[in-house]
Amino acid sequence: MTTIGVITRGKYGMRLVETLLARTDLKVVRAPVPEKLPSFIDEPGEFLEELALDNTVFESDIMISYSLHPDLTAAIAHKAALKGVKGLIIPGGASKAPLRELDQISQKYGIYIEVEDICCTLSDNPAIREFSSRLSRPVLEIDTLDGRVSDVRVLCGAPCGSTWRMAEELVGTKTEEAPARAGLLIQQYPCRAVRGTLGGIHRSAEIHKNAVEKALGSKEKRA
Repeated sequence: MTTIGVITRGKYGMRLVETLLARTDLKVVRAPVPEKLPSFIDEPGEFLEELALDNTVFESDIMISYSLHPDLTAAIAHKAALKGVKGLIIPGGASKAPLRELDQISQKYGIYIEVEDICCTLSDNPAIREFSSRLSRPVLEIDTLDGRVSDVRVLCGAPCGSTWRMAEELVGTKTEEAPARAGLLIQQYPCRAVRGTLGGIHRSAEIHKNAVEKALGSKEKRA
């Protein structure tokens, strides 16, 4: 069974753990880092060892790190690479990750590293496919009855769990209104993606809107 290791920091990462446990059959190992961290960590490798994390998290097949700290993220990536982790996902975007250093680690050790602002757009890279085929860009099947949504099945959903909440709330919606309402529901979900910009939560909302449109279009073709 594929094991997913999750580095959490306070509330960050906990929704992913909950979604993994509720929506997948993947094995989950979690290791928390302190919520409060120094703004600059002089010796990240030593600092990481002093945290005395449960080392089984570094024995996972795939890791997701919510350390949200460039210095600590680099140390986590380096240790993950040395331990043989196949793929590392780093939410939070480039501002929370030292891209150049991560690229060097990836090339030196052959570990796949993906940095994302939102995790509902993960790639289909083989190193993380066991994760991204279940939790990433939404894939839906929708049934309709008398011009309204009667059932929504989530084949793949956002790691934060928003896709499943949207699916529940979408039942009963007029089919012509469903895509726009899907986007609105995603924005109302207490997701921690960035707000107030063109990306972040708004990008996630657009992705879900498109997923509903695609599912309804597939339904029409099957009919």
